[in-house]
Amino acid sequence: MTSRRKNDNPGEKPVNTVPFRDAEEAWFWFVAAQAAKNDGARFSAGTALYPRPCEPLDILKVLDRLYRTRRLVRDHLLVLRHYGRRHLPPDPHRKKEIRAYQLWHEALERIGVVLARKGIIEKPRAVHENWAHEAILYENANMNLQFEEGIAAE
Repeated sequence: MTSRRKNDNPGEKPVNTVPFRDAEEAWFWFVAAQAAKNDGARFSAGTALYPRPCEPLDILKVLDRLYRTRRLVRDHLLVLRHYGRRHLPPDPHRKKEIRAYQLWHEALERIGVVLARKGIIEKPRAVHENWAHEAILYENANMNLQFEEGIAAE
């Protein structure tokens, strides 16, 4: 007898999910989910306010793989845990948090690459990816303003 898996297409994410804006948002969500789980909360897929494209365990697996391949070191994990529990990233303007800020950004950059590839976070858009479209919108907005000013002057 064959067993049926929960998702027949493993690379396919559910249709109505909301990806995270960036790796930092995903990390804070993961820490909050783990804290709730440690406090005894039970999770069931699809019952959240915003359906996410992953489970907290997926982010933990990404972290574990990056640590095992030495892309993340223990210092990265300690900083992620400390500031994740505070739900606040390190402040680069505080002298005691400068090193933590560097480690935080290194770790989230490395985590973000994997999460973007998996579709868990939005892929970062190049600064001028749609420059032609943006230029047309800018021109149209300026033309409308000039047209409205011309009518107002008459």
